[in-house]
Amino acid sequence: MIELLKKTNIDFMGKKMYAFAFSAALSSLGIMAIIQIGRGAANMGIDFVGGTSVQVKFAHQVSLNDMRGALEEAGIKDFDLQDMPSANKLLITAKRHGEATGLADGIIAAIKKKFPEKNPVVDSITEIGPKVGKRLRNDALIAILAATIGILLYVAFRFQFRFAVGATIATFHDVLAVLGVFYLMGKEINLVIVSALLMVAGYSLTDTVVVFDRIRENLRKRLKEPTNETINRSINEVLSRTIIVSLTVLFTAVALFVFGGEVIHDFSLAIIMGIVVGTFSSVFIASPAVLLLGGKKPFAVKK
Repeated sequence: MIELLKKTNIDFMGKKMYAFAFSAALSSLGIMAIIQIGRGAANMGIDFVGGTSVQVKFAHQVSLNDMRGALEEAGIKDFDLQDMPSANKLLITAKRHGEATGLADGIIAAIKKKFPEKNPVVDSITEIGPKVGKRLRNDALIAILAATIGILLYVAFRFQFRFAVGATIATFHDVLAVLGVFYLMGKEINLVIVSALLMVAGYSLTDTVVVFDRIRENLRKRLKEPTNETINRSINEVLSRTIIVSLTVLFTAVALFVFGGEVIHDFSLAIIMGIVVGTFSSVFIASPAVLLLGGKKPFAVKK
């Protein structure tokens, strides 16, 4: 109903090699991040390396800076603070280092020593051991692989196998790109980020399927037209729709990033990156992959 761009004639296929070079760099970052995660050299959250989560209620609100200073004075490292001002509560999450024990006791002792007048009361303590963290890390990897295989099967069923390969390449590209940038920025990799990566994969697939649907339709109608021209025509025809949908989701993700608070800051940042990369890949990665894998006219079917 709304068209931002009308009758565009952009040669997307003519720029595919530049797009492939850029995507190869992004994907290399993601592969490097996976290698570092496997070596334990990345910034992993307590979900994957183990640690302690302590929720404390106070009689009066406590400043995050004061709490941070108290924990640092006690020698506690690699911790995150989550403020719940409406309930005068704080959630302190700290990573485990080696076989160190008594982390929760150290956190509680530091709080009671620094803020006795605030009447701190421990609401809950959650411990995640290294074995559980390793299991969660393996399960997260299995979830991403299962989602990718599901995408491959779905697109192969709805279109053809070559379309499925293009969609799978684009999906892997998007996940690797976001993961690689997060690793480069030193962001913590945890289960929340894994959830964001799965959402990125889903969004990328949705955008890619719309483009593929128009390509398939035009390939069947324009039997004498060269395949690269048909694919260019198809992308140009859905370009306005692609931009509108991407901007709509992007505005929502930006609102979460700005107003959502520290708790979902990294999650919304991953979604923002995924929308940008996913839109790029559906045009410049998935569609050219169909062209390169398809030959002259492999998808043209007479009615």
